[in-house]
Amino acid sequence: MRFAVIVFPGSNCDRDMYHAAKDALGEEAELVWYQDSHLSGYDAILIPGGFSYGDYLRCGAIASTSKIVDSLKREAERGTPILGVCNGFQILLEAGLLPGALLRNEKLKFICHHETLVVKNNQTQFTSDYQMDEEISIPVAHGEGNYYCDDETLAQLKTNQQIVFTYKDNPNGSVADIAGIINEAGNVLGMMPHPERATETILGSMDGLKMFTSLVKNWRDSYVTNA
Repeated sequence: MRFAVIVFPGSNCDRDMYHAAKDALGEEAELVWYQDSHLSGYDAILIPGGFSYGDYLRCGAIASTSKIVDSLKREAERGTPILGVCNGFQILLEAGLLPGALLRNEKLKFICHHETLVVKNNQTQFTSDYQMDEEISIPVAHGEGNYYCDDETLAQLKTNQQIVFTYKDNPNGSVADIAGIINEAGNVLGMMPHPERATETILGSMDGLKMFTSLVKNWRDSYVTNA
């Protein structure tokens, strides 16, 4: 399986994503500079965390206007799996690929520690290796991770089972304890916690590795089906 890891000016988790895909998972991975105009030829796309463009304006706002995001939108329409983590989640929201917005943390402080997440939907290509309601330990590191959406959008997320992860002990004030959501088509997932930082025992948790193994399993199943 071939992963693309998009690199924006200010990304600082791109190497973490690359390491998770290439070394922890053992698949192919390439760093793709934000000025590239296409993302075709990859089996999955990863948008890492960091501070794209220094987080000026709103987090992810400037990055969402980059040339490569036009290609990202085309790949989303084609059904290519896309995972945006932390700043990557913010970019997906700003680009309109996911609903809602991210506000300053409720206590207006940057938080950086492990959080317990609850898997609320294990019927996605990102989460099939998890059990329903499984509790997993994944690190967070953000100052603007307070997910917000209006009541109508929240109702739609619940009805469509688009809430994939929730916090067991909400650290940032996110509505309905939301830690990660997916689009209606099921191929674009955004989350604030960092699964790529939980892929090896030395990192304190391997609970994030199942996200990547789920993607590989789905890709292999699809490959066999279409062969």
